[in-house]
Amino acid sequence: MMRRLYLIPIIHMSADMGSIAPTLDQLASAKLRPEVWQKHKEIVAGFWDSISRFLDSLNVSGFKVYQDGLVADEMEGLRIVTEGINQGSKNYEVLGKLLERGAVLVKTEDPSLVKQEYSYIVKMTRSKSLKERGVAALRYKLAQSKLLKQRDDFIAGRIAESLDEGETSILFIGASHNVILSLPPDIKVAQVKEVAKVKEYHRALVNKRRYDQYLQRLGEYLMSPVSDTSF
Repeated sequence: MMRRLYLIPIIHMSADMGSIAPTLDQLASAKLRPEVWQKHKEIVAGFWDSISRFLDSLNVSGFKVYQDGLVADEMEGLRIVTEGINQGSKNYEVLGKLLERGAVLVKTEDPSLVKQEYSYIVKMTRSKSLKERGVAALRYKLAQSKLLKQRDDFIAGRIAESLDEGETSILFIGASHNVILSLPPDIKVAQVKEVAKVKEYHRALVNKRRYDQYLQRLGEYLMSPVSDTSF
C-alpha cells in the first residue's frame, strides 16, 4: 500500500528562532522598507491561517507529523512544541492542534546537525561588527549546502523508517530543504503550497530590484485557500 506525505514548506516567523529572534527581526527589518516589512508579516500570518484551515478539513487522527528542527518526540517533543506555542510560533500552534486531534509526533532531526547549523546563525547574529558578521555569514554559506543535504538525508530516513504502509503523514519543512529527493519512491508527496513559489517569494522579498506587483501576487498565492492536494 502507498505511503502518503503532505509537505508544508515553512515560512518562518521570528518566534520560531528562540533567543536570537529579536536580532534576526532587527536585521531583516533593516533591509526592507517599513511598509514592505509590515506587509511581509501580514502575509506570513495569512499563510499560516491558510495552512491551518486546510489541515482542519482533514481527519488527521493517526497521521505521523514531522517538523523541521524537531530533535525529540514523546514527552520531550511535546515540551518543545508547547514552548514554541508559548513563544508565539504559528507553526507550532498549528502543530499543537494536530496533536490535540490525534496526530502522532515523530522525532525528525539529528540533534548534532541542527546544533551545527544553529551555531552558525548565532555567530552571525552576535557578531559585534560588520566585518565579523560578514566572516560568519561566509562561513555559514560555505557550510550550508552540505549541512542541508545531511539534514535532508536524515529527515528522509526518519520518514522512511517510521511511516508504515498505508499511513499518511505531514512534514513541516523550510523551503530551502529538498527532502523529496531523498525519499523512497513508494512515498507519494503532495505539496500543500508549492515549494518553488515559497522560495521565489523569499528571493523576491530581499531582491533590491523587486517588483512590488510580482511580490504582491506571490503573497496572495501564499495566503490563498489551499487548492486540491489529492494524492
